[in-house]
Amino acid sequence: MSLTGTPFSLTTIALAVVTVLLPLLLWSRVRGPALARGALRLAMVVLAQASAVLSVFVMVNNANGLYDSWADLLGTGQHIVAAPDLGRDGLGDHKRPANEPKVLQDFSPVHDARMGPGVRVTRLSGRVSGVRGEVYVWLPPQYNQPAFRNRKFPVVELLGGFPGSAKAWFSGLRVQSQLEAGMRRGEIAPFILVEPRTNLLAGQDTGCANVPGVVDAESWLSVDVRQMVTDTFRAQSRARGWAVAGFSAGAHCAVKMALAHPDRYRAAVGLSGYNDPAAERVSLTGADPKLRRVNNPLWILRHATTPPRVALYLSGRRNDGYRDGLALRQAAAPPTRVVVVEARGPHTLRVWKRQVPQVFRWLTAEMTSPRGSGSSREAHPIDGVEPDRGAPVRSVDHLR
Repeated sequence: MSLTGTPFSLTTIALAVVTVLLPLLLWSRVRGPALARGALRLAMVVLAQASAVLSVFVMVNNANGLYDSWADLLGTGQHIVAAPDLGRDGLGDHKRPANEPKVLQDFSPVHDARMGPGVRVTRLSGRVSGVRGEVYVWLPPQYNQPAFRNRKFPVVELLGGFPGSAKAWFSGLRVQSQLEAGMRRGEIAPFILVEPRTNLLAGQDTGCANVPGVVDAESWLSVDVRQMVTDTFRAQSRARGWAVAGFSAGAHCAVKMALAHPDRYRAAVGLSGYNDPAAERVSLTGADPKLRRVNNPLWILRHATTPPRVALYLSGRRNDGYRDGLALRQAAAPPTRVVVVEARGPHTLRVWKRQVPQVFRWLTAEMTSPRGSGSSREAHPIDGVEPDRGAPVRSVDHLR
């Protein structure tokens, strides 16, 4: 029975009701020695409390997208096949030789009503990172329209928090449901939305970092997932066509990866994030002094050889992302640009969900304007898509 499925949720509710009624019905009917009666009554009370806690946990988990499966909850999932030393660029010996075959993936429809229509999933084995995990993709309305059949689309990679589900942006923030109408009207660029698994280690946040012998999470997200998307879909491949957005621990990852790899991302969004990896109690990078330093976005920005050509949108409460955003804005120099917005509300999906339309209007402006691209632009002046120079047409209908 699925951890996030309706049958399990209803079962826990029914169990809670039954275990609460049992003491009411049987309390005075218990027979035997006083010690036995007391033990049985105590057992009924404990069982009622445990079932109530279980029911609440399931509801909270489903609402906040913490764990997708029993394997995630129990830490039994296997997502690390290998973790070689890939060097500073995260590529190792994989410098993308011209004769290397493309990473073409088959996608299947997602049978999860919470995620809304149009979301598809594949299980990707990363050639470079040695990570294996699911990747969810949603294609904009224009993707299969005849007028756009020879166009490449901009991409936003979406990262959840920790612990976190790879479905969180779709099921919790309802990202595509909020954006589709605006895309159809031309108010929001027709982004391909990509949400990969970020929960790779049992009970430990990777910090989206490469740690030889442990995990190559950064290369999984910024190399393997990115390459698969550009090979499988009509997606832009240059940095100016890619952005990364995250909330909580995912916000830290998004900002860090964009600053570290301006050759891969042109913009990043961080909602209620942080600079110091140690802000996450079980962070892999926060526990090691060197990793903690080099994976801090503020350190990366201050020690960059030249200011990265990246635009950042950072939001949060005063002590939940806002002040860290101000520190990044103070340290930034052109062409790095930083927008900081003070948000109201707790550290929850509900707060981040409200920000989705504004975030994507900002991304549209950044990634479809000459200022955002940083060069003469081939992109369509309205919708942000660029011509597909002779590449074969791939429609969503070709993806199983």
